[in-house]
Amino acid sequence: MLGTGAAVITAATVAGYRRRLAEEDLVIPAAPAGQQRLLRLPSAARGRTVDVYTAVPAGYGAGAGLPVCLILHGGSKRPADFAGLGLGRFLTDAVRRGAPPFVLVGADGDRLAWRPSGGDDPQRMVHEEVPAWCRKLGYDTDRMAAWGWSMGGYGALLLAEAYPGFVRAVAAFSPAVRPGDDVSVAASLLRGTPVGLWCGKQDSLYYNVRALAKRLPEKPAAGGYADGRHNFGYWSRCVPNAFDFVAGALRP
Repeated sequence: MLGTGAAVITAATVAGYRRRLAEEDLVIPAAPAGQQRLLRLPSAARGRTVDVYTAVPAGYGAGAGLPVCLILHGGSKRPADFAGLGLGRFLTDAVRRGAPPFVLVGADGDRLAWRPSGGDDPQRMVHEEVPAWCRKLGYDTDRMAAWGWSMGGYGALLLAEAYPGFVRAVAAFSPAVRPGDDVSVAASLLRGTPVGLWCGKQDSLYYNVRALAKRLPEKPAAGGYADGRHNFGYWSRCVPNAFDFVAGALRP
């Protein structure tokens, strides 16, 4: 068992958060969420206690034996916000459309771009501690993928480059990349790791993401470009495609 800092995410919490996001015009499926939890766990890598969100598709209990999609958040959303973004409902929807089931797990990495800063190392937390927490929850950490948006898209790509083979695939929404940064320079290290890239055409990062796609050692395995800005109004329309991609990569 993992400590006592666990809370069930309530409908009232989700409804309140959805109201705050109304201006982003989210598109959330009608499918029900399964078990969603917000845990408070001590992270030695970050030197503090962090929020950890977990979601299991409806009908799969506590998710025992299911593979894991790691969530690396962007600069403005945190694990406490994920239920309000509809992530649990997107997960159930993917499974009901035929995707093999998996769980979502995302820890709070603050605004450090998923890189170490002094004694605070969110990347090490994701690489070492999150899988250990997942194993205690009964999840299958031999099959993991990573998904992130904005700063978290950058972090997911950086994680896959730093630890080749750690994840089976990376889904990145509007990753906060630029020519000459660490992700772009080390793009060759993504060989063998399927990458999905999505970005809105009205996003200020659009041309940087297109430039990264050209640097990948293999063409993107999923993703695309459509009208949209740097927000969940656009990203929510990409989640079903991304979850299908992730589920396929996590097949036994």
